[in-house]
Amino acid sequence: MFSTPLIAAPMAGGTTTPELTLAVQGAGAFAIAAGGYKTAEQLRAHIAPLRASGLDFGVNLFVPRPAAELRAREQDALLDAYRTALLATAARYGAELPQELPSAEDPPVQDFWAEKIALLLADPVPVVSFTFGLAPASVVDQLHKAGTRVLASVTSVPEALAAAETGVDALVVQHTNAGGHTAAFLPVPAAGDSSDPAKNRTLPQLIAAVSAAVELPLVAAGGVSDAANAKAALAAGAQAVAIGTALIRTHESGARSLHKDALADPAYTRTTLTRAFTGKLARALENDFVRTFTQAAPEAYPEVHFLTAPLRAAAAAAADPQSLNLWAGTGWKSAQAAPAADVVQAFLREL
Repeated sequence: MFSTPLIAAPMAGGTTTPELTLAVQGAGAFAIAAGGYKTAEQLRAHIAPLRASGLDFGVNLFVPRPAAELRAREQDALLDAYRTALLATAARYGAELPQELPSAEDPPVQDFWAEKIALLLADPVPVVSFTFGLAPASVVDQLHKAGTRVLASVTSVPEALAAAETGVDALVVQHTNAGGHTAAFLPVPAAGDSSDPAKNRTLPQLIAAVSAAVELPLVAAGGVSDAANAKAALAAGAQAVAIGTALIRTHESGARSLHKDALADPAYTRTTLTRAFTGKLARALENDFVRTFTQAAPEAYPEVHFLTAPLRAAAAAAADPQSLNLWAGTGWKSAQAAPAADVVQAFLREL
């Protein structure tokens, strides 16, 4: 499936730049461009340098919530309550929170899904990967007919089985140690529920379980912070491993300087899964915003993302990392401020 055991994970929101993808490609990794939060035209421009390189590459898309799933009245009440809880913090930064959130049918809420699928069918790329859900089997079939290989992101055996039914070519198996958003799309057992089969599994154990359940190539992701982690995942049955947090501090990364600096700041001592920034569970360095709002945030993605966006932008303008989404996997301390090629080559030498 891949000519290299190392994948550069897509990091949406500006971290994965064309410069980063070209650098990791040139160093021997497989690059997946981040299509999330982009319009079709923005995605076209983003991947133009990759097309021009003539090398194999991928594009990642967010699978949106079906437009038919309109927000329930109870969820609107939770969002209103969360907006009220955020007002004092927003006022401190001079940020105005939106009074109205976009509806489920609006293109930004759907992450411009239809337009981007149309683009990738009209002008195919070698690989398309999906996260936050499963692309319909009909879309997978259309991409195959266009000559594109298709990956689906999963976090458990049940999700892997569901993904295999859609006809994808490979799975990205994401452990909860991963930084940023979880790829989970099936209900997760409640905290403390011992029936959760993924509870306390290491990444190699998760890979072994998925490998036993489906006959598809696997990419291991989540907490791959050094070659030892990577080797263990490969030995468990993965064909490749994906790194993300390890690339955030690289020179070509588009992450904010505040984010890069926070990963090296000893004041941050742990990461936490939180819905505080976007309404979807994501792993971030624990800062004041995480501590204050994790319990209050409703499960409502992408509505919470749109609600907190002005506050996060204002915090960045004020150079205050305490209200920023500092995405980080559990191995964040090993992230290096270096050229991306150096990071990739160091992994590949060990592998």
